Amino acid sequence: MAPAYKLTYFNGRGAAEPIRFLFKYGNIDFEDVRVEQDQWPQLKEKTPFGQLPVLEHNGKQINQSVSIARYVAKQVKLAGKDDWENLEIDAIIDTLCDIRAKCAPIFYEKDEEKKKALKETVLNETIPYYLTRLDAIVQKNKGHLALGRLTWADLYFSSSVPSYTSFAESDVISKYPNLKALQDKVYAIPAIKTWIATRAKTEF
Repeated sequence: MAPAYKLTYFNGRGAAEPIRFLFKYGNIDFEDVRVEQDQWPQLKEKTPFGQLPVLEHNGKQINQSVSIARYVAKQVKLAGKDDWENLEIDAIIDTLCDIRAKCAPIFYEKDEEKKKALKETVLNETIPYYLTRLDAIVQKNKGHLALGRLTWADLYFSSSVPSYTSFAESDVISKYPNLKALQDKVYAIPAIKTWIATRAKTEF
């Protein structure tokens, strides 16, 4: 029987990796469709808003990576128990998205001088600003980003660590002991550990 879920994204970790982590954590089988760049123009118009990832389930297509991750988190019992708990988790998720949004322009800047300046800002200002605060939050939350227990915010962060390393071109997480311990904790979850060891090796 074919998997109930089909997740389509480019051939990389990127915005789909938190979703893959959640599927693997919950032992939910899914079809992991990876689109190469030369295939994208033909597929683009078939997606809801010309973007990936897209999740398909029961004949329906849904876009937006965070919305998909939030849905899967509920399926695998890593969401909050009430509206306030979900608000706490969502605040962390939105903060993690802010980091990505502030760092992403590096990859799209064509002017090398401007790109160099962007990298310096990210390395010396953006990443330290956010990670210092997130590290303190983890310390106060019994080793987690929210609620003092494992939630999808922890998996979302840990799956995004390679992106921070790529932005900074160094192992920035090692400077933040609480975040590093959280990453190690998530990576040690058997299903996640197996996924990391067997997933496709990609540039991003």
